[in-house]
Amino acid sequence: MTRSVPGASSSRKKIFTALKFSFFLGLGLLIIWLSLKDLTFEERAQILHSFKTANYYWVILAVILGIFSHILRAARWVLFFEPLGFKPKLKTTFYAVMVGYFANMAFPRLGEVTRCGIMSKYEKVPFQKALGTVVTERAIDMLIFFLLFLLMFFTQLGTIRDYLDQNIYPKLVAKFGALHYSRMIFLFLGSVLIIIIGIWFAVRKRVKSSGFYHKLRGLVIGFWEGLKSLSQVRKPGLFVFYSIAIWVLYFFMLYVIFFCFAETAGIGPGAGLSSLVLGSVGIMITPGGIGLYPAIVQETLLLYGIAKPTGLALGWIAWTAQTLMILVVGGISLLLLSINRPENGKA
Repeated sequence: MTRSVPGASSSRKKIFTALKFSFFLGLGLLIIWLSLKDLTFEERAQILHSFKTANYYWVILAVILGIFSHILRAARWVLFFEPLGFKPKLKTTFYAVMVGYFANMAFPRLGEVTRCGIMSKYEKVPFQKALGTVVTERAIDMLIFFLLFLLMFFTQLGTIRDYLDQNIYPKLVAKFGALHYSRMIFLFLGSVLIIIIGIWFAVRKRVKSSGFYHKLRGLVIGFWEGLKSLSQVRKPGLFVFYSIAIWVLYFFMLYVIFFCFAETAGIGPGAGLSSLVLGSVGIMITPGGIGLYPAIVQETLLLYGIAKPTGLALGWIAWTAQTLMILVVGGISLLLLSINRPENGKA
């Protein structure tokens, strides 16, 4: 009978985490290369010109709005602790949030563990209880993101349809004949659905016994339990206000950067909403959204008639502003935490 060595298991987990981070970082760098390799000399020159002529006062405003959104996130997190019998200081909670984002720049998901560790060390909140509040917070953010996605889809459907009619449909007609793209999409999705159902019935027993299935099931259960725990929040009105205000500030943090360029200053908030929702997907996939976030913003702005060089420059400015804010404010927060020792005197 063989016994698993705890140290070996821990080493494998660290190696897997490092490989996963390296893969997604490499994916981000690959996307950067792909987004730049086909640019003409004139387009590269136009991007550089956009960077030089951008009005960076709007970027400063975007950073300020971003900091306020994280302050509200910290204030909302305080509300999670009240039903548990804890009243952490807003200052410490804000530091924990920013250091968590700072840690996520190095390794995805490390931030959640780091911020819970800070709350346990400085505010005496048990680690597992703090982690439970983070799960609830993630559930709320995913719910709001889903609602924003639906809002984007239904309010921007006309813009998307116009883009398809002008740029995609003619190419499909040239390849497949005069079959409307809505029917093409229906046939494609129907075929994919049939294939997925067939594969599921063929391998469902093996899937249900796999570790991935149990992990995914645990995430879904945690998501649902997190939503149910909201009934314990003592100030539901304030909680809803914070939750909405956080994402409103996220929106304006990106949208004000549109005013850096004359070309994007007048395209309207719909483009900002689409860029926010689709750009958030890039942040979820690659570490900090490196490479993918600017590329998604650029592709999104194509729907609104913005040239590729301008859209790419705007995406990179928005990403850089967000990243520098996290690095600077997160680094300062980590320094202040190291200076201010916890009440028990242990560093």
